[in-house]
Amino acid sequence: MKLTRLRIAGFKTFVEPTDFLIEPGLTGVVGPNGCGKSNLVEALRWVMGENSFKNMRATGMDDVIFSGSGGRPARNWAEVMLTIDNAERTAPAAFNDTDLLEISRKIEREEGSTYRVNGKEVRARDVQILFADAATGSRSPALVRQGQISEIISAKPQARRRILEDAAGIAGLHARRHEAELRLKAAEDNLVRVEDVTRELESQIESLKRQGRQASRYKTLSAEIRRLEALMYAISFSEAREQAATAERQVTEALKAVADATEEQTRAATAQAVAAHA
Repeated sequence: MKLTRLRIAGFKTFVEPTDFLIEPGLTGVVGPNGCGKSNLVEALRWVMGENSFKNMRATGMDDVIFSGSGGRPARNWAEVMLTIDNAERTAPAAFNDTDLLEISRKIEREEGSTYRVNGKEVRARDVQILFADAATGSRSPALVRQGQISEIISAKPQARRRILEDAAGIAGLHARRHEAELRLKAAEDNLVRVEDVTRELESQIESLKRQGRQASRYKTLSAEIRRLEALMYAISFSEAREQAATAERQVTEALKAVADATEEQTRAATAQAVAAHA
């Protein structure tokens, strides 16, 4: 992969969009103190995934946004885009399907940064691994910031080892190993959580089984109660119907007795009247 262009907008002193072409061979930037030479290197480090505002010579990551000057208002965002020639197809597999890679990082004040590769939003970790696989990156010894030479001279052996690993191109392997270890740790934590959830669900299952047995018993008893109530209502209805039939017979018999008594009384009155005339 070859760096071909750096586009900067709203980053530190580069308030207007500025294209910095990186031609084949040696490209030099000269100028007086304070003209922004170091800001070019910091823009390159920043778009490669630098997440330490101290390495950006700032008190916070929002400080990389143009803060305004006497004749220009402050900006609310900054963006840096790095164009890479990938004709040799040496990029990681996830980004190795095009001849040109455009990696951008945009920050909005109090909103944080977003990374994109060819317009597709990606994680900061993806960008860092992309450059680590190419034996470069925001912490690469090839990018020398102010005061870094003296830091390397006084560095501890472990720090020097990291520099040698970056130069040897194995930093990407360490980054992937670290990410794999983090994923493994997350998976182990998830397994522990799954075991806790499983135990909790088992206790809930036992409780639900008891409730299920109680519900089944309640259903059986309710059905038996309804059956007995229906039987009781049927018996009561049958008894009531028999009582009604008996009462109806008694009424019929009483009416017949009344009719017979009336007829007998009529005959007796007739006989008495006949006897009186005789």
